Amino acid sequence: MSPRSEHSGEAAADAATMTCDVCVVGAGAAGLNALYVASRYLSRDHRVVLVDSRKRVGGMWTDTYPYVRLHQPHGMFTAGDIPWTLGQDRSYLATKDEVLDHLEHCLAEIEQRVHVDELFGWTMTAQDESAGTVRITCESADGRSVVIDTRRLIKAYGFRIAPNTPLTLSSTRVRSVSPDDCDLRGDGLRASADPVWIIGGGKTAMDTAYELVTAQPGREVNLVAGRGTFFHSREKFFPGGTRRWWGGALPSALLREVNRRFDGSNEAAVWDWHRTTFGTAVTPEAGNFLLGILSEAEAATIAAGLRTVVMDYLVDAVDDGDDTRLVFRGGTSTSIQPGSWVVNCTGYVMRHEYPYEPYMSNDGAVLSIQPRSATLYLTTMIAYFLTHLMFLDRISDTPLYELDVQDLLDKSKTVVPYALFTLTQYNVSRIYDSVPNAIFRDCGLDLDRWYPLPRRMAAMARFALTHHREREHLRRSLDTIRTRFDVRCGPLDHVHEHTGVVRVATPDGREP
Repeated sequence: MSPRSEHSGEAAADAATMTCDVCVVGAGAAGLNALYVASRYLSRDHRVVLVDSRKRVGGMWTDTYPYVRLHQPHGMFTAGDIPWTLGQDRSYLATKDEVLDHLEHCLAEIEQRVHVDELFGWTMTAQDESAGTVRITCESADGRSVVIDTRRLIKAYGFRIAPNTPLTLSSTRVRSVSPDDCDLRGDGLRASADPVWIIGGGKTAMDTAYELVTAQPGREVNLVAGRGTFFHSREKFFPGGTRRWWGGALPSALLREVNRRFDGSNEAAVWDWHRTTFGTAVTPEAGNFLLGILSEAEAATIAAGLRTVVMDYLVDAVDDGDDTRLVFRGGTSTSIQPGSWVVNCTGYVMRHEYPYEPYMSNDGAVLSIQPRSATLYLTTMIAYFLTHLMFLDRISDTPLYELDVQDLLDKSKTVVPYALFTLTQYNVSRIYDSVPNAIFRDCGLDLDRWYPLPRRMAAMARFALTHHREREHLRRSLDTIRTRFDVRCGPLDHVHEHTGVVRVATPDGREP
């Protein structure tokens, strides 16, 4: 499917001012989930504007390297509960082009319910909220400007992932590239027999190593892995065949068990248990974990295909007479063959600093979906649930905790996953009390959907029976994190404990 949005919104943007009921900034997976939810509360008479600086729908997927694949089975990466039309086995890991096609399909499905003016190639540059209206200014790459007045603004920035550029290295004898600027499947690298040094230990490094060792067997591929990374074992969370009925661990069960063990101060012990019980890794050490998924078979294939694994961080590549060396942070170095390829596979997530912004503005007319004020561990789920809360008029009286993940990551990488798991369980408990059960039932992003309905229903029943009494432990854990690391972790100042009768509406706005 080719992008249908090359010229979308040009006529609308010719006007100096646009007026709409909802404006969503960001057309990646988070933005589409916000748009999906908003469309459930709106009619064809309402006007929606979708803004994105890229030229098409897809967010980070438009920029990423061509051999990227989804971590998880494809069916649970979507907008709302829009099903895939791919026709592949449920365990299939979708490719970049297939993900982009599906996100285009999601937007087309949403537009069956509500009219959307698409402004692709436009960037929001200013925002002002007053008197029940949010006014934003957007600019195009060619210098045009448009003002949008909207009742509700959803800034679905997500993690604002941008492509990696090649590393700046001193040596003139190496070829420094990144997967985003050089297709490693192309003729340039294939025509060369020189060694490859992959810099990084996360998902991009694993995708790159797997691609090279399987497509070019026998080639010298080396890995500079930093502290190393462990991943969730795909077999343990997404078992195939009949094992879905009795084997594997529901992701919600992991969340519950981690939160039972974690108290805000014992992340090292939880880390050891977590890695041993649910993890897999290519490297002998693994000091990082950021919610990635890898199969045992993939890990074994990568490990068998690597010539060298260096557990350190690259500082530079230098030429010293006839010798070319990689220099590492720990003070060691290693000689490499001139002409070697050095591939920048360092991480994408939260590599750039952005100012803090609360997930909800004082007047409740602006949502901001990004990690400086995270409320759940995935930005797609934040977009889905917070947009429901916004349209149900429940967001101001649902006392969610927010967490500055960027600040915490700078202070302790080890505690971040368990802080996010705790945050998610705590806030899901709060949301569960505030919205109709159908909103949980219809969430296609739920990884538990891999399992048959009876197992999912048992897990949901257990949650319904226990989440209130477990909430105090979760709150104490979050408060401990706030105190230990001096990070923003708590309710917004303008959100207070709701003590009145819960008023629940259906997604079309009707009272039950």
